[in-house]
Amino acid sequence: MDSQENEKPPRSSTEGPANDNNDNSSSNYNNNSNNISSHNSHSSHNVTRSNTHNDRLARYESIRPASLARRPTNALSRSSTKETADPELDINLPYRTLSQGADLSEYIHETPSGQIPGPVDPSGERQYKLVTFTPNDPGNPKNWSKAYKWYCTMVVAATCFVVAFSSSVVTADIAGVDETFHISEEVGLLTVSLFVVGFGVGPMVFAPLSEIYGRQVIYASTLLFAVVFVVPGAVAQNTGTILVARAIDGIAFSAPMTLVGGTLADLWRAEERGIPMAAFSAAPFIGPAIGPLVGGFLSDAAGWRWLYWIHMIMAGVMWLLITFTMPETYAPTILARRAKKLRKETGDQDWVTEQDIDKRPLGDRLRVFLIRPFQLLFTELIVLLMSLYMSVLYGLLYMFFVAYPIIYQKGKGYSAGITGLMFIPLAIGVVLSAVCAPFVNWHYKKLIAKYNGRMPPPELRLIPMMASCWFIPIGLFIFAWSSYPEISWWGPAMGGFAVGFGFIFLYNSANNYLVDTYQHAAASALAAKTCIRSFWGAGVVLFTNQMYDTLGYQWASSLLGFIGLGCCLIPFLFWFFGDKIRQRSKYAYSGDDDEKEAAAIESSSSEENPRPDDEEAQRRNA
Repeated sequence: MDSQENEKPPRSSTEGPANDNNDNSSSNYNNNSNNISSHNSHSSHNVTRSNTHNDRLARYESIRPASLARRPTNALSRSSTKETADPELDINLPYRTLSQGADLSEYIHETPSGQIPGPVDPSGERQYKLVTFTPNDPGNPKNWSKAYKWYCTMVVAATCFVVAFSSSVVTADIAGVDETFHISEEVGLLTVSLFVVGFGVGPMVFAPLSEIYGRQVIYASTLLFAVVFVVPGAVAQNTGTILVARAIDGIAFSAPMTLVGGTLADLWRAEERGIPMAAFSAAPFIGPAIGPLVGGFLSDAAGWRWLYWIHMIMAGVMWLLITFTMPETYAPTILARRAKKLRKETGDQDWVTEQDIDKRPLGDRLRVFLIRPFQLLFTELIVLLMSLYMSVLYGLLYMFFVAYPIIYQKGKGYSAGITGLMFIPLAIGVVLSAVCAPFVNWHYKKLIAKYNGRMPPPELRLIPMMASCWFIPIGLFIFAWSSYPEISWWGPAMGGFAVGFGFIFLYNSANNYLVDTYQHAAASALAAKTCIRSFWGAGVVLFTNQMYDTLGYQWASSLLGFIGLGCCLIPFLFWFFGDKIRQRSKYAYSGDDDEKEAAAIESSSSEENPRPDDEEAQRRNA
């Protein structure tokens, strides 16, 4: 954070990015955007920081006696929804909760006095004081000891792993559930589908709640709720009980997955996030791979009900750690509590935060959180195609939980436990790609250096995707044509390794591209992607068996390979035509404003410091 006491310019969009489920773009983007913007942030802000005393009077009404709430007079919608680059974009700030003109510099800058000037009362007799962190403030999570920050990082990453583990562990013995309740295999697979549907529904609720109440209370309440509702599934005596319990668990467990990326951004400064984010990015993919491994041996030994007990125990341990050893990390919530304490201790009601005085009306917030994602999904080609691509990948991950038992148990006669071992190469591929993630980030920094602090084209984010997209079809074709019962187990397992290696590169590239393209509106773009991919992942599980029965082992997997091959065209499409698509987009950042601003600054600089040959020409003319 910079130690400054000045105002941040009004933002140019109506919303800001949220933490997406499984999405690491928030922290990756912040890590790079700070490097991009540090060169020119002050020059651009000098142009736009023109909020005078009169501006404040125009924007704010007087405080209502009963509360500190203030209603901004500016409308939610702008005449233009086109995004422009924000040099101080921090996608973990409450852009969507606060009004368009809210001053967020209190969350970004540290000040020696612990305050910056806030809005002035219309009478001109009082001025609010926006509470900030001070330099080296122990209340700022970024100033905690490195050891404690690593502890918090590992706790939330382990929580993410447990949640992903819970989604797949039950697939190890779907047959046991079918036999117990005398149901078809498709109904048994609903225990997976309903859980994954919850991953798409939950973030729509928990992301906005975390901006209002903070992260810790959402972690603690949802994890407790999830742990409690694992019990009905474990002791269920009928199909309805187990299906309802899994649906509720999916929604509740989605909250930690939604918040983990933001928590890491709360803890680590931009230049420190590379390794923590690499450690976290693998957890959502390793969990589903390890679930069938543990579940296979456990179900062979103790039956399917212990698949529920094991993930209840693991989730319970994570609930205890998060609830009792991790404090709040979200800066707006910490500062809001500090302002409340100052008002109480001093009796001075001028100590406030923007959350106290500048929230949007509830109807506007609901529209931004619930409607805007689908507007982007169906009107923005970039959001639509990226969402479809990520849906294919997500569906592929969950199809493997059905395809592996088909290949190894039905085809080769392996037990559930041995079949679970076949997921190890998939997990190794994920770990190796996570290890490579810092090098990808380093390469990106080299590419953007030539832009001299200006916002580089978002399409640079597609380079890792264009390189790694081929691993998915290659892995699937290997998986397909080595799946004959008489061929060694090694072939399909190595196909899984290739697919696992490609996952993280593709997900991170897609998320970063959406954030760079939609800037403050990236929250809705990521929410749309999360929703559609979860519903697709839930649906494909239900027809995987029929697909393999109809097409055969080889051609069913080859069909997936051809779909993956077709999806390889998407990053290349945006690499060559992304700039034109963004220019025609209603919401996407197109770079025009940055070019105009750069030209204006250059022109201004030329006028102030004329070149020698220009001075000589002027003397001759005189």
